[in-house]
Amino acid sequence: MNRINTPESANKCSTCVLGQFCLPVGLSSDDINKIDTLVTERVRLKKGESLYRQGEPLSAVYGIKFGTLKTEYALADGREQITGFHLPGEMLGLDGIGENHYQSNAIALEDSEACVVRFSDFETLARQIPSLQHQFHRILSRELTQDQRHLLSLGSLRAEERLASFLLNLSDRLAVRGYSPTEYHLRMSREEIGSYLGIQLETVSRLFSRFSESGMIQIKQRHIKLIDMNGLLELAGKSSAIHCAEHKSVSA
Repeated sequence: MNRINTPESANKCSTCVLGQFCLPVGLSSDDINKIDTLVTERVRLKKGESLYRQGEPLSAVYGIKFGTLKTEYALADGREQITGFHLPGEMLGLDGIGENHYQSNAIALEDSEACVVRFSDFETLARQIPSLQHQFHRILSRELTQDQRHLLSLGSLRAEERLASFLLNLSDRLAVRGYSPTEYHLRMSREEIGSYLGIQLETVSRLFSRFSESGMIQIKQRHIKLIDMNGLLELAGKSSAIHCAEHKSVSA
């Protein structure tokens, strides 16, 4: 991991194109100018490098500037369970707040960069700016809601429903960031997708083949194109209205 001190103008939350997903959401221009002081450095990660490790003391929370990271929980027997995949504009390290230690490993799936927000500095500024504290609570609430939905899918959906829901969720998250909702590159392996969805690797590969043969997707290695969105929605057990509502919640 390479820590970099960048020019002050390069760190400003007030001018960041990802501000609509991160801390500045809902803040006044004056308050946004105040939080510009929070970010004084960024970290660059090569693919496979760790942003932080499970059990390390909480020192900062991070906003992804570019790239993709995964979070995983290391079990006592040495196995690792992936708990999330994270895109630009999303916050990492929030799971460490309760115990003051990070509860997972955060690892880059590609070359990535993240803004560093020292948690002690954040707490000090949040006491001065109530709207910043409110926005932070919204981010935490959104994380909890996403975790609850994921747990619900693990407990109630069949394997093919989980994979369809995963592809649709990733589509929504990319779309609100200005990327194509129907064609994208999977930064995670099939094994990692299986870990996240609670599905064996062989099952993930078989389902991708089945989706492709049925005309719902086209896939070549990790490049995927969603062909039949309605078919995926139906398989995931979602109506178009419900999907639109969830799409709005992703961008909120």
